[in-house]
Amino acid sequence: MIEPHAPAPPGPPPWTDPARLPVRPGTGRFLVLACVFVCAACGLVYELELVAFASYLIGDSVTQASVVLSVMVFAMGIGSLAAKRLRWHAAAGFGAIETALALVGGCSAMALYAVFAWTGGWGGVWADGPRCLLVAFSLAIGLLVGAEVPLLMELIQRIRRQDAGGAVADLFAADYVGALVGGLAFPFLLLPFLGQLTGALLTGTVNVVAGGALVLGLFGRDLTRRARWTLLAVGLTVLCVLATAAALADEFERAARHAVYGADVRVALQTGVQEVVLTGGTDGRPLDLFLDGRLRVGGHDERRYHEALVHPAMAGPHARVLVLGGGDGLAAREVLRRRDVRRVDVVELDAGLVRLARSDPGLSALNGHAYDDPRVHVTTADALSWLRRAPAGRYDVVVADLPDPGITASTKLYSQEFYGLARRTLAPGGRLVVHAGPVATRPRVFWTVAETLRAAGFAATAYRVLGHDSGFTAGPDRSAGATRTPHDWGFLLAAPGPAAPRLRLDPRGPRPDTLTQGELTADGRAARRTRIEGLTASTLVHPRY
Repeated sequence: MIEPHAPAPPGPPPWTDPARLPVRPGTGRFLVLACVFVCAACGLVYELELVAFASYLIGDSVTQASVVLSVMVFAMGIGSLAAKRLRWHAAAGFGAIETALALVGGCSAMALYAVFAWTGGWGGVWADGPRCLLVAFSLAIGLLVGAEVPLLMELIQRIRRQDAGGAVADLFAADYVGALVGGLAFPFLLLPFLGQLTGALLTGTVNVVAGGALVLGLFGRDLTRRARWTLLAVGLTVLCVLATAAALADEFERAARHAVYGADVRVALQTGVQEVVLTGGTDGRPLDLFLDGRLRVGGHDERRYHEALVHPAMAGPHARVLVLGGGDGLAAREVLRRRDVRRVDVVELDAGLVRLARSDPGLSALNGHAYDDPRVHVTTADALSWLRRAPAGRYDVVVADLPDPGITASTKLYSQEFYGLARRTLAPGGRLVVHAGPVATRPRVFWTVAETLRAAGFAATAYRVLGHDSGFTAGPDRSAGATRTPHDWGFLLAAPGPAAPRLRLDPRGPRPDTLTQGELTADGRAARRTRIEGLTASTLVHPRY
């Protein structure tokens, strides 16, 4: 609650006379606090927009969030100190800061996307351009946001002097509530309905309108004629820039998307869970599927990956199969190649991806129209939450077709709890297969997954599929360079108990010579498509691991 006015302790203020307001003091204080609310919401939207864009384009969401948040909090402190010099001109200073913040914050998403799309692939010193720009925007926005509260404190005290503790409590209450609204508006309103670019531009528009209306409408009589006209002209110019950018946002986004993903982009949508981009898939062109900027399905390599993921686990009983993830339907396609499979349950978080896999002609053709098979049943849910309610002993095979374990957001899907719940769903003789990331480039991650399986009561057999000389198809990570291209895919075939399952093929399965492990080739011939290589920690991992 807003506290009643109380006399302030003695001390010279930076002003002498009360502000000449066009409204009553109580209404003026309410308008200042309403502006605090709006500015706090806009500031948090800028912050979340930087985190989201950095996660999509640069990767590793925890690292990017840590960089953005730490730099912004540091800059806010510096901005608060710098704002002390503006206390004698609080109204004009606040108007200028809000105008600059609206321009910088509103255009930050577009600028980041432009640098990533058109300069991130240049290499050399430009390779870190997106990261440097991310830090620069975090610093600039933090400085401007930090300068808001001291100036707003002066403005509210200009209306009626209040004790410092009560004024701070009122301002921070409005600030924190505004931050809550901005934090909820970004993922639930701005991102799904407007997208990141238009959402950021709209936020900048709200920011400059709120700041300008407060300064010119409430404190305009305290400003000189020149200051009023200058703030009005600059504010209108910023509004024109933001409106022009919003009008061109769709065309800009298409051009930037083509620069990042190539000219063959067919589908680009925000599902509410992630950004989905499809390229190719028609007229004989290979289909690539990108989720949040990461290549999930590479048309040149996906069959090798999904064969290696699914078929070794299908060598034993496989009447009832659970696919965790795999909303693209490609793992289900491989499962359905076995005619004696009776039921396939797919648990996928993103219903939009499943709809796309059903309806898109390229993706549905690639997955063999798996979702049209009556044996396939889809549940939209988080895999870990769903496993907590799953019936025990129901499945012969569990296929974990999940995001790469190197992505921080997916670590819960590679936890001991996750594997313990998956073990509970397995019938006697059942098997679990897990994609554990590239072995050669991230051995620590791979063998950590293997050790987690062991701690959950599994015994695992490790294997991998080797890429060609240049590795597998990589995603559009313009800041990473060619060294990040994976040269193999690593998998773990696990079974409950002390005995690790043998890596073998089911001779009843399709194309038995496509999956081999050296002498374990089913008919003794060299593999035509996918060659599986068994792994041991001693031969592939540095001793310190």
